[in-house]
Amino acid sequence: MDINPILLLAALMVASTPILLAAIGELVVERAGVLNLGVEGMMIVGAVCGYIAGHSSGDPYLGFLGAVFAGAAVSLVFAVLTQFLMTNQVATGLGLTLFGLGLSALIGMRAEGTPDLTVAKLALPILSDIPVLGAILFRHDLVVYLSILLVAGVWAFLTYTRAGLILRAVGENHEAAHALGYNVRLVRVLAILFGGGCAGLAGAYISLVRVPQWIDGITAGAGWIALAIVVFASWKPWRLIAGAYLFGGVTVLQLNLQAEGLKIPVEYLSMAPYLATIIVLVMIRAGRAPASLGKPFHPSS
Repeated sequence: MDINPILLLAALMVASTPILLAAIGELVVERAGVLNLGVEGMMIVGAVCGYIAGHSSGDPYLGFLGAVFAGAAVSLVFAVLTQFLMTNQVATGLGLTLFGLGLSALIGMRAEGTPDLTVAKLALPILSDIPVLGAILFRHDLVVYLSILLVAGVWAFLTYTRAGLILRAVGENHEAAHALGYNVRLVRVLAILFGGGCAGLAGAYISLVRVPQWIDGITAGAGWIALAIVVFASWKPWRLIAGAYLFGGVTVLQLNLQAEGLKIPVEYLSMAPYLATIIVLVMIRAGRAPASLGKPFHPSS
């Protein structure tokens, strides 16, 4: 078996990026006390819209930008339904996923692309020349580094800023936050939009970089994995990296094992990343969820 560990670890970062992007967005949403199970739907809408925008403009970064707006637009539907019309968050999130899957299939019927649209990799001066580590860590595209910066930014926002403290207060006890004069609905709507934008960007990364092409169902359950990783991380930003990289590592490994022609049925290899995620969730004891997670907020209460 001839698998290059350096290339394997470098591919791990690419495979983990969409999961990490979707998970950090969902973490912010859940820290605000909202449970959005529509991550998969927002991701796949972002994937098709980003693919079309990127190939229509010839600029993959315009594709990423379009995907952010598409994901946020879909999440706005969830925000209006759950925060103003007071629908059940679980049912609405599941409906959003089904809606996203159907909408992406409809939009994607006319999706066309050219093979010459590529996202340039950034070879960081000096760092990219470091033996072994340079090839693994410092020769990736901008979005890979953006995903890590987003994790750092969300951690700093939740830990050190007044707005982050308000968001956490809303997620822990929305009635107390409302009594103190904070606009609970506004905080939650903004968090939902941020989560939708991150999910859309994650989907576009799959269709523009990871695959890169548009096929129906391209996200292949990545949104559900992102939801699971938020629980695995105990709603703490830095732990998301470990969860995303674990899933990405198993995914890359199973693809390499398939390419090597390992005498294991391909179905078993394909289920390996999801099985690994379930096993880790069973073995790891999750931390305490935000106290108001999933609970509807009535301003009159």
